[in-house]
Amino acid sequence: DPSYKIKHGQPFKIEIHEAVEADPEPTDIPLEVIFEDEHLIVINKPAGMVVHPAPGNYDGTLVNALLFHCKDKLSGIGGVKRPGIVHRLDKDTSGIMVVAKSDIVHKGLSAQFAEHSLERKYKAIVWGIPKPIKGTIERRIGRSPFDRKKMAVLKKGGRDAITHYNLIKTLGTYASLIECKLETGRTHQIRVHMTSKGYSLVNDPVYGGDRKAFTAKLSKEERQLIEDCVGQALHAYLLGFTHPVTNEYLRFENKMPDAMKDLVKILEKY
Repeated sequence: DPSYKIKHGQPFKIEIHEAVEADPEPTDIPLEVIFEDEHLIVINKPAGMVVHPAPGNYDGTLVNALLFHCKDKLSGIGGVKRPGIVHRLDKDTSGIMVVAKSDIVHKGLSAQFAEHSLERKYKAIVWGIPKPIKGTIERRIGRSPFDRKKMAVLKKGGRDAITHYNLIKTLGTYASLIECKLETGRTHQIRVHMTSKGYSLVNDPVYGGDRKAFTAKLSKEERQLIEDCVGQALHAYLLGFTHPVTNEYLRFENKMPDAMKDLVKILEKY
């Protein structure tokens, strides 16, 4: 409890449990493969799927599925827990990811992420109508000093973060469909940046806050539909990069998942 007042000389007992290393097992989990060659694989990750094993999610992850699909053909740079993983998407964010099958490709893709030379675009549904309708958010992001499980915009510390956004269309009176282009790739970047401007993502369980004022006019069934959608309304719909081996520029796009399309239809009514 952050508000608890510690008294001088007060004893505390801390139990540190022995760490358990996750050794991911290949699992026959369906993958939506967008592109694949001998060097890399591009997939569409569904909302609700964790990328790699972590406490509370040791199986059923994207890594488990990749180990089964690719057999032993994944880059070893990520170690046993993250073979081939060059970048991540949050558990409840859907969309396009690229995975490396060799160390050379892994290094090449990592360099492009570090140089911000990749093309990455997302579609998001936010509460409110952004003003201005197009802009750039340039605010540093780091761990929240009040809740270490959350990220926050910081005046000091953290890391530089830049998000370009533009309005695609308004959804009734209370929400908007927007496009976000990442120049950097910080943890929860779009979610934190848009919330800092007052336009949190619909259904965001961490940064969404109390949005009863927006949902008051929705029917009980429609509110339930929103709540039943997996996590925040965020989809990585476009990824473009230079193939590290062939030097060919590859650009992939895909449509929003059905859950986000359903949200659009509901919110357009109001």
